[in-house]
Amino acid sequence: MRHLTFNAIRADQSKSHTVVSFAASAREILTFAAIDRIGRDSEGNLSGFQRPQIATHIREIRDYLEKPDAILPNPIVVAFTRGVKVTDGDDSVCKIKIDVSEGPLGLVVDGQQRLTALSQLEDKDFRVFVSVVICRDEAELRRQFVLINNTRPLPKSLIYELLPGVESLPPRFESRSIAAEFTDKLNYSSISSLRGQIHQHTNPNGIISDTAIQKVIMNSLNDGILRDFMPSANGRERSLKLVSEFYKAVQRVFPEAWWGHTPKTSRLVHGAGIGALGYVMEVLATLDGARSWEEFAKGMGCLVDRTAWTGGEWDFGGGDVRHWKAIQNVNRDVTTLAQYLVKVVRADLKARRSKGLDSAPLLEAMTG
Repeated sequence: MRHLTFNAIRADQSKSHTVVSFAASAREILTFAAIDRIGRDSEGNLSGFQRPQIATHIREIRDYLEKPDAILPNPIVVAFTRGVKVTDGDDSVCKIKIDVSEGPLGLVVDGQQRLTALSQLEDKDFRVFVSVVICRDEAELRRQFVLINNTRPLPKSLIYELLPGVESLPPRFESRSIAAEFTDKLNYSSISSLRGQIHQHTNPNGIISDTAIQKVIMNSLNDGILRDFMPSANGRERSLKLVSEFYKAVQRVFPEAWWGHTPKTSRLVHGAGIGALGYVMEVLATLDGARSWEEFAKGMGCLVDRTAWTGGEWDFGGGDVRHWKAIQNVNRDVTTLAQYLVKVVRADLKARRSKGLDSAPLLEAMTG
C-alpha cells in the first residue's frame, strides 16, 4: 500500500468533520485528488459536480503564476470519504496520511482552475496550501461542495473600482482598468461635469451607473476617439476632458431630463441612455471635430423634441414604436436607441454642412 504523508495543521471547526491544511505541489495534489466533472449517464443519472474547464481563465492564472513574484494564497479544497488518516501531535499540529495505492481518492471541491493552471507550469516548484475535508459519505461530500461554492462573490462594480490600483493585470482587464480610472476622475475631479453623479461603492448616492460610463469609455478606447487620443503625451487629460465636455453638453441640451431624475424616472440618466449617447459622442467628435461642450451641444440640438427620455414614445421607424419605459439596459435596446440617435445626428450634420451653418439656435439660446 502506497501513501503520501504531510505535516499539517488541524482546524477545530465542526465536530462531525475533520479539517486539516498543508502545503503540496500540483503534482502531489493530482496524485491524491481528482477533478470530477459534472455529467449524466445514458439514463440521466447525475455524476460529478465540477463545471467544465475555462481555458482563458486557466491561461490567465498560468501566465500570472509564471511571474517570479507570483503568489497563490487561496487553498485548493479537497474532500475525502475514505483513504485518509490523521494523527494528532502537539497543539493543532498533526500528520495526514493519504492512501494513493488505488489512485486519487480525494475530489477537488474548490480550486480546479487554479490546480489545472499549476499543473501546466514547467520547471517551477510552486507549492500551494491544500485544505482537506473528511466527509462521512458521498452525499455529505456533495453537500459541502454546494455550500463551499455558494458563497456570494464580490460585486463586479467593486472589483472594477479597485482595478486602477492593481498592477500586472491580465490583458482582458487592461481597458477596464483605464476606464475605471477615468470614471474615478470624472466622479471626483472638481472640473468634471459628472462630479459626484456617478454611483460607486465609494459614492452610493450617485445616480449614473459606473459600469455604464466605463462601457462608453471602453468602447472609445477600443475603437473610437479615445484610442486616437491616448498615444499622445497628454492623452489621458484630453480623453477625460472630452468625456466631461460631452456629458456637460448632454446636461445643457436636456436639463429637464437630467437634473432631479433617477434611472427609473429618466432614460437619459439610465444605463441605456448613457450608453447610447456614447455613440453620439463618437460621431460628433470624429465627424464634426467636436471638443468643447458648446460644439457637442450644437451637434445634439437636433435631438430636442425627438426623444422620449421621461415620457411618451420612441418612434424608431419601421413600425417600431416603444413606450419610454420599455427601453432597458440590454445590448439590443442600447443598440436600437444608439442607431436612432446617431441617424438623426448624422442627418443634421449633413444638412448643416450642405447649408454651411456653423451654429444652431439652441446653442445660441444656451450661451446667450
